[in-house]
Amino acid sequence: MAYTYDPENIFAKILRGEIPNTTVMETEHSLAFLDVFPQAPVHVLVVPKGAYVTYDHFAAKASDAEILDFTRMIAACCEKLGVAADGWRLISNAGAHGVQEVPHLHVHILGGKPLGRMLEKS
Repeated sequence: MAYTYDPENIFAKILRGEIPNTTVMETEHSLAFLDVFPQAPVHVLVVPKGAYVTYDHFAAKASDAEILDFTRMIAACCEKLGVAADGWRLISNAGAHGVQEVPHLHVHILGGKPLGRMLEKS
């Protein structure tokens, strides 16, 4: 798959400071911030600062330091947000079939209540 990164996507603008956000945590390679349309009591987005479109793009092309930082950021957010004890969900949408709305890798950390089944049979 060819990955076309759009530097004008909303997360790129947030990373450049052009659009404000409510930062939860920030490191050298990653940013975590509150989702503006939360789907659960806890709903945080974690994005790498590099220009990656999807998780498979990130896993294939990111440096070891970026991958480690992003992964550890997710763990630190879960601890900080208090969802580690009761459970939480991590979602990453990729491409058209995955209903990805922003062409910049991001994961959703959702928790704070029972979330129900992820997918129902259709």
